Amino acid sequence: MHHWRRDLVELAALFTAVAVADGVANLIGHGPDGPALLAISALALAATAAFHTWWARCHGHAPPPPPAGDTGARQAATARSAGPGDGADGMPGTSTLWRMRTTVQDEPGSLAALCTALAGHRVDILSLQTHPLADGTVDEFLLRAPGALSAAELTRAVAAAGGASTYIERADAHDLVDAPTRVLGLATRTALDAAELPLALRQLLGRCTIRSLPGRGRDQEEVPAEGVLEETVMRLRAPEGGVLSVERPYLPFTPTEFARARALVELDARLGPRLPDGQDTLTLPAGDDIAVRRIDTGGLAAAKAMHERCSARTLTLRYHGPVGDADRYLHHLLSPRFGRTLAAQTSTGRIVGLGHLLWDGDETEVALLVEDDWQRRGVGAELLRRLVAMAREAHCDSVYAVTQASNTGMVTAMRGLGLPLDYQVEEGTLVITARLAAEPSARPAYDTAHRD
Repeated sequence: MHHWRRDLVELAALFTAVAVADGVANLIGHGPDGPALLAISALALAATAAFHTWWARCHGHAPPPPPAGDTGARQAATARSAGPGDGADGMPGTSTLWRMRTTVQDEPGSLAALCTALAGHRVDILSLQTHPLADGTVDEFLLRAPGALSAAELTRAVAAAGGASTYIERADAHDLVDAPTRVLGLATRTALDAAELPLALRQLLGRCTIRSLPGRGRDQEEVPAEGVLEETVMRLRAPEGGVLSVERPYLPFTPTEFARARALVELDARLGPRLPDGQDTLTLPAGDDIAVRRIDTGGLAAAKAMHERCSARTLTLRYHGPVGDADRYLHHLLSPRFGRTLAAQTSTGRIVGLGHLLWDGDETEVALLVEDDWQRRGVGAELLRRLVAMAREAHCDSVYAVTQASNTGMVTAMRGLGLPLDYQVEEGTLVITARLAAEPSARPAYDTAHRD
């Protein structure tokens, strides 16, 4: 709107400059040294313009110097500018994710000193949780560090900044989920399936050993309703009675972790026994149709009926003991507190095969039992394949089976997984361990008719 005014001003300035220049040129040019003076003036103006251009390029875009003591903040901002796929030094593919926990004094500036030390090594802080203690604060970090920075160097830097009892381990993409979202997800899984409680606790607390102790005698009396926390061990009342013991020798539990674990156990206890609905109807290689579904102690009678139809040799190969003791194990095996059980059933509802995935401390066991008349039809292989898939979903590194060398059916089923296997003989029994990190080799899949 005001462009015409600006144009008039510029024209007036131009005419004025021309008039002045003409007057100066006439005054100097008619003198004895006029031409020389005009040439010298032109050279001086050109030199001044060139110097001004050089000075602007060198100093015109330089940022103001940071205030004293702001080096750490500036480096932290530089590290933060790296994108999700970049390293902390801004170069793609050169970063490493770390999960670190350290204890600092609960006083002003302690966390700032720690963050400044991390920034000095170009480490990006992705998330931070604080766990207040009586004599300090436990800070839990998720870090993205340059690939060349080792865990030992990172630990030394933290120690120099006042961190103590530092624990560090590699993290992965799953750790990028923030803590409240992860806890809500674990609570949802626990609400849908009673067998998820041990897995949820393990994912919540990291590498730990979870054991269910009997609910009778002195153990039950020692655990109050609110549970007991003893540094690296927490004990809680199990939902089905007894004691749930969680142990993590390498790192003490914090009160926050104890409260979260207790909340998950209380949620499980309030909801009671439950299993996810649904089953798969499959056609085996021999042409038989079977249904595979999850069962718990509600299927105890049908499982005992299958025991009665099994031969003594089949029961001995499965339970490694007297045949008369087989029924005693079923209640434990079918309990979702100790793992998951898959049942293969005929169209009439008769159970002809059982597959168990058992949480054994920090390890995972698989076990199979197939009725004699249904052996060598692919029932055991199908159950085992599904158990291994469940173990993968639970982030298990491996599964193991305890059997005898003469149990060719179990050995064949384990080999059919297409996974790396380790064989070890212990006290006359054969232990076969399958490593789940490797991808299974190609194998023919059974036809799935439908899922109810």
